[in-house]
Amino acid sequence: MAEPKPQVLKAALWMTGAIASFSSMAVAGREVSGVHDTFEMMLYRSLIGVVIVCVVITLTRRWAEVTTRSMGTQILRNAAHFTGQNLWFYAVALIPLAQVFALEFTTPLWVIVLAPFVLGERLTPLKGLAAVIGFIGILLVARPSPETINIGVITAASSAIFFACTLMLTRKLTRTETIACILFWLTVLQAIMGLVAVGIDGKVTLPNAQTLPWLAVIGFAGLLAHFCITNALAIAPATIVVPFDFARLPVIFVVGAVLYGEELDIWVASGALVIFSAIYLNVWSQTRKIRVA
Repeated sequence: MAEPKPQVLKAALWMTGAIASFSSMAVAGREVSGVHDTFEMMLYRSLIGVVIVCVVITLTRRWAEVTTRSMGTQILRNAAHFTGQNLWFYAVALIPLAQVFALEFTTPLWVIVLAPFVLGERLTPLKGLAAVIGFIGILLVARPSPETINIGVITAASSAIFFACTLMLTRKLTRTETIACILFWLTVLQAIMGLVAVGIDGKVTLPNAQTLPWLAVIGFAGLLAHFCITNALAIAPATIVVPFDFARLPVIFVVGAVLYGEELDIWVASGALVIFSAIYLNVWSQTRKIRVA
């Protein structure tokens, strides 16, 4: 009975790394937002990612796994992620960090809604209930009214939809492609998209001594967060990993309060708990189904 505990502890340690990475990326994004626009952040993040991924693939001798057979899906996936990440960085500069994270947590709920159309998965009654509960949580966080709805809330909520599309297309890619292949095209395609996008306004701001360290944090933290989550899910059930991931919310509230003087909004906290309940209900129903089978 006591055997699984070390695995749970290892998963908790991996998720601690993910929480630190996501929080660092949010702070770094806000710190450079006054100098670099979101397209520039994504360009520099992707360029750093290209270097890291290429070095890792070379050291592990996995270049043979990098193929072009699923380029259509790769391009769609990275266009969705590029859009979602730009919206996320834009929201980070405008609204409290805890509110951004709470709205981002609706990503799994959008997967429930969109998966029947994108992946052909069946919408079960429990999944439907989770989606409804999650929508109530969204209303609590956003409190839609002329006074509370602003561009920051809209972009944060929209980023979750694009992140959901990214997750579904990633799931589709994993049926035929390796992680090395997916990560390579993630960094390369988004670097190209960033290069094209930064020229839209006709000017490109190069990193300076103040922003370069923060841009490096964005690049490293972005890859490290997903690496930590993948390792956590590899050794512990999703029902354990998901609650740990939700610890990002109180952590980012403390970070926002200490660094930027942000105050706790009871509506955001309440809505986040409702969203968590919806996500946990869905994860529990899926793992229960697997155990029964």
